[in-house]
Amino acid sequence: MGTLQINVLGTCFSIKASEDDEYLKNLLNYYSKIVSEIENSHMLSNQLHVSILAGIMLCDELYKEKSKNVLNAEKNSNKTSIEIEKKTKEMISKLESVLKNEL
Repeated sequence: MGTLQINVLGTCFSIKASEDDEYLKNLLNYYSKIVSEIENSHMLSNQLHVSILAGIMLCDELYKEKSKNVLNAEKNSNKTSIEIEKKTKEMISKLESVLKNEL
């Protein structure tokens, strides 16, 4: 169980989570990087808006990654189906050949 002291956008609090301290620190650093990028772009000045946009950007990143994983899984599934079909046809052909020779 880890503890993390969060000090972002003028807000300070701590949390406890089932992940270890190092993992939580890496998450906070990544989030802080996104927040800094938004602040440095001068797109928004309201801290609540910056926080919301950072959350949306992270959700976008996660959604794209999950979508990519689903597409990769579907491609792998299709390849597996094609391989199974090919092997099945080969087995049927061999069985037919053996049966013809026995008749």
